[in-house]
Amino acid sequence: MSEEKITLRKNPSRKECEKVIRKILMTEVLERGTNEHFKSASDFMSYFQSLYPASDSLTKQVQRAVKALGMPKDDRGYFIINKTEEQLGQDKEISFLMTKSHCELVPFENYETLFLKADGKYKDYLFQLLSESDTFADKVITMINSSNGIILFTNNKHQLEILINSLINR
Repeated sequence: MSEEKITLRKNPSRKECEKVIRKILMTEVLERGTNEHFKSASDFMSYFQSLYPASDSLTKQVQRAVKALGMPKDDRGYFIINKTEEQLGQDKEISFLMTKSHCELVPFENYETLFLKADGKYKDYLFQLLSESDTFADKVITMINSSNGIILFTNNKHQLEILINSLINR
């Protein structure tokens, strides 16, 4: 009797197939960091055939689901579940610019911070002068212009404090 139920199961709807395909790909990405198994609708068939009887209609339903999902593919031809074509284009442009500008990710815990409180009237001009200053060039990694002053990031907080205090108390 249980074998009859298995053979009598109908095929899943396209929406059900889409949900299952998304789930399979998300699991793949979460476990491996990337999809390295699924390039076409046929790659999902073993999963669906383990639940439903193999048939042309099941194959067509899975193919329709894959097409309806409209998933882009990576350079190797594998489906990308968590991005659109537009996002892939943006990512390629960002990657290109990061390469061109020699980007490097540097953890902030390597730096110390100082807050140089300054009135708004002259703060922007002070920020510009500090940005262009040869005196500060080797002491400040980067600066952020904030609402009440300037946040300075440095490798040597003590040395930068002495320099700033000497200019303030001149």
